Amino acid sequence: MKYLLDVQYNGNENAIVACLGIKNWEDEKALYAKQHFIEEIQPYVSGQFYQRELPCLLQALKDLDDIECIVIDGYVWLDVESHKGLGLHLYEALDKKVPIIGVAKAKFGNTPKACELLRGKSVKPLYITSKDMSLEKAKEAIASMHGRYRFPTLLKEVDSLARRAFRDAIT
Repeated sequence: MKYLLDVQYNGNENAIVACLGIKNWEDEKALYAKQHFIEEIQPYVSGQFYQRELPCLLQALKDLDDIECIVIDGYVWLDVESHKGLGLHLYEALDKKVPIIGVAKAKFGNTPKACELLRGKSVKPLYITSKDMSLEKAKEAIASMHGRYRFPTLLKEVDSLARRAFRDAIT
């Protein structure tokens, strides 16, 4: 299965990580959906974002044994492939055994033009980075995901799932 992950925070206190699982990139609906409430998260530290988000992602993945690929909201690498982003830290935490695709909505620093992906009729690109999968294959995968707009349907859904779960948890 391919797993899509997103994390939402309540200040520096706790987080919700949402996880959707799909069999095929083109799937319109997830076959797996789960949220995890995470207490006692690390505080945000500029330049060390992965220290806050990585434990949340690992919590969502800990009981899954059929991971074929992971898609995160963010970057695998920053500027150049040697500068680690959240996705590369996740790749290393998973013993370098699972391909990771990062999908970012905003450009970071000197992200190469080759990372840009236009979907639908959007003139604003998504920024795709990957590890253990070629950039072209990663871009093809994200381009083939269901949805007519810039952001694929299930990536929007995993974001909404985390937000809804958080809202439900605090009300």
